[in-house]
Amino acid sequence: MSTLLNRLQHYTENRGIMSNLRCLLVDSKKHRGWPALSRLGIDIKDPVLTTIAGLYATHPENTDKGNFGATCKLIESKRDKPRNDEKLTPTERRFQHLLAAEPGQELFNRTIRMILMAASQGVPVNYRQLEKDLRYWNDRTRADWAASFWTPDTSNEPEEIES
Repeated sequence: MSTLLNRLQHYTENRGIMSNLRCLLVDSKKHRGWPALSRLGIDIKDPVLTTIAGLYATHPENTDKGNFGATCKLIESKRDKPRNDEKLTPTERRFQHLLAAEPGQELFNRTIRMILMAASQGVPVNYRQLEKDLRYWNDRTRADWAASFWTPDTSNEPEEIES
């Protein structure tokens, strides 16, 4: 993954390649991203790597801290009103659906939605950890994300993830 992330970071300012990589996230446009993947030396048949490449092209703010649960918690803190103990916030509901997702396209689609929310809030993503978690999606990964998301704060503000 570090090689993938290094290659993606090298091309961050290349609007053409980034535009083509974003096409990987849309089924009817995936074919537009394949030449860019090839130029980056990314296996076109690896759905996790192609998804990460498309996600990075959509939202290139990267961090080395936290897992995707921590990212989603920060999204929630910026998007939603303070929690009512009786009802889930919209972000909590989306996050629950993400945790319940089956490996493969359902997981990728739900992750894409959360990345778009992160982009709209300027929340960086730990793409190295996300790649590992998507590749080895299991109950432990789900529990790690849930623990990061629902761990009680000692203060009212969640800890910022540095980019």
